[in-house]
Amino acid sequence: MHADVGAFDRFARAYNLVMPRARVSKLEAGLAVADREIVRALDVGGGPGRAVRRLDIPERTVVDAALGMLAQARGYGLATVAGDATRLPIRAASVDAVFIVDALHHIRDVETVFAEAARVLRPGGVLVVREFDPTTVRGWGLVAAERLVGFDSAFYTPADLSTAMEDAGLEATVVERGFAYTVAGRR
Repeated sequence: MHADVGAFDRFARAYNLVMPRARVSKLEAGLAVADREIVRALDVGGGPGRAVRRLDIPERTVVDAALGMLAQARGYGLATVAGDATRLPIRAASVDAVFIVDALHHIRDVETVFAEAARVLRPGGVLVVREFDPTTVRGWGLVAAERLVGFDSAFYTPADLSTAMEDAGLEATVVERGFAYTVAGRR
C-alpha cells in the first residue's frame, strides 16, 4: 500500500469540494480506443468515483486503497472494492475498461499496475490513463507542490506511459497531450 493512502483517507470528505470535475470528453476519447462495447468499468485509485460516475456505463466499480474515499464513492451509488492497483482483487478478463485518472503518480510501480489492468481487461477492452506531464511548466509546478505537501508522487510523460502500456501487452495511443494528457491502451 502506498504511503499517500492515509492522506487520502483524511481528505476524503473534502475531496470533491476542492478537485475539479473529471472531463467527460477526455475520458470518452480514451474509451473510443476500445474495440468492444463498454459495459463494465473499473475506476482504479478512483477515490470517490470522480471519473467513472460521470460516464454512462452500466456497471461501474471504484477500486481504491483509501477506505474513506470508498465510503464517498458508495455515497454516489457506486460499487466499491478495497484494493491495491498492483494486485487488483478482480477476476481476469472480466471488465471492458479500466480508468486511472489523476492517480497514477500516487500509485507508482507503473509496470505492475498496467500488467494488472491488462489482466482484468477483456479482449478489445481499454485502459484509460489521465495524468500530468512533468515536463510542462504547469507540470513542474505540480511536482513541486506535491513534494511540498509531503506526497511521494512520481510523474511520467506520455511517452513513458505508452512504453509501459506496450510492455504490458496493450496497444498504446496518446489521445491528448499537454499538461493534462490521456493515454489509452487497448488489449
